[in-house]
Amino acid sequence: MSSDRPKANARRFVRRPWRLAAEASALVIAVAVAFPLYWMVLSAFRPAGEIESAEPRPWTLSPTLDSFRRVFEQQEFGRYFLNSLVVAGAVVVASVIIAFLAATAVTRFRFRFRTTLLIMFLVAQMVPVEALTIPLFFVMRDFGQLNTLGALILPHIAFSLPFAIWMLRGFVKAVPEALEEAAYLDGASRTRFMWQILFPLVFPGLVATSVFSFISAWNDFLFAKSFIISDTSQSTLPMALLVFYKPDDPDWGGVMAASTVMTIPVLIFFVLVQRRLVSGLGGAVKD
Repeated sequence: MSSDRPKANARRFVRRPWRLAAEASALVIAVAVAFPLYWMVLSAFRPAGEIESAEPRPWTLSPTLDSFRRVFEQQEFGRYFLNSLVVAGAVVVASVIIAFLAATAVTRFRFRFRTTLLIMFLVAQMVPVEALTIPLFFVMRDFGQLNTLGALILPHIAFSLPFAIWMLRGFVKAVPEALEEAAYLDGASRTRFMWQILFPLVFPGLVATSVFSFISAWNDFLFAKSFIISDTSQSTLPMALLVFYKPDDPDWGGVMAASTVMTIPVLIFFVLVQRRLVSGLGGAVKD
């Protein structure tokens, strides 16, 4: 017993350099990923002279709120913010509900071309969004959706559904069929089983897919620029960046301040769902 302890300590000592190297690598990667976010927030608080300085420094001795003041003084900024909330909220709710129903259907029911349908979902994720922007523009024009929030909501729902369905399929499949049979024996209908039993069990997966849908819809610039042509009252928050970006004299402080304000709702949403998100991603990997 005593002879095994030195061997265990020796193995632990041998593994320690590799563990330290892995932790150091993870720390370097985390710093590299977080540095652009830090620089954005720092630039938002910098005075104009420091932002355009030829000798940039990773700190500021004279922070100011002038950039944020210019952002909130924009008359349409509040409307842009509200439009982004409407679009992101609608995309999250619609994609979660539709994906849940579709994942339940392709997992619990046997029908022809089910495998083909799943493959089509997978192929849809491989198509670049940029390649479909022009065809979607003509579709939205023919349906009279240009210059409306619907032109932003519908494409994002379509692009988020394949990922959501594939991910939720694993969660639905993990629920034992015996549980469904027991619910039917107790008198529960199929609808009641889905919404009162199955839905809470796959809720972590729904949270994970909602994060993806929210971020993609909230940060969208391509569709907002392509489908909102003349009615600026229907623009979203990413379009507000164009107010501060002028080719001849760009207001980098305003751009960074607006970008910082855009990031805050994403961080809040992530903090609210982080526990469910971790369990949801863990369940997806386990499946």
